Amino acid sequence: MKEKERDLAVALLYDGENAPRITAKGRDEVARRMLALAAQQGIPLENDPELANILSQIPLGEEIPEPLYRAIAEVIAFAYLVSGKRPPGFGAEEGAEHPG
Repeated sequence: MKEKERDLAVALLYDGENAPRITAKGRDEVARRMLALAAQQGIPLENDPELANILSQIPLGEEIPEPLYRAIAEVIAFAYLVSGKRPPGFGAEEGAEHPG
């Protein structure tokens, strides 16, 4: 975005079973509103303009393509980390004792 730096936001939905999907995207004022709403809702935000630009080219409702899985996995891991949550099925096996 050399001619003029623009705000860009892309929202993803990951259900833990299917590839993440693009659920919303916007530029400029729409992007600023998306970011403000996400912050109000406590949704973790990742600031990666290059990745956002790539994701913005994927049609709404579409799954992310396989070449982006690794990058998006890092974003999802970051979101879980900052929210203090764990993905379903992640961590110790059932019945295992946790050190206290």
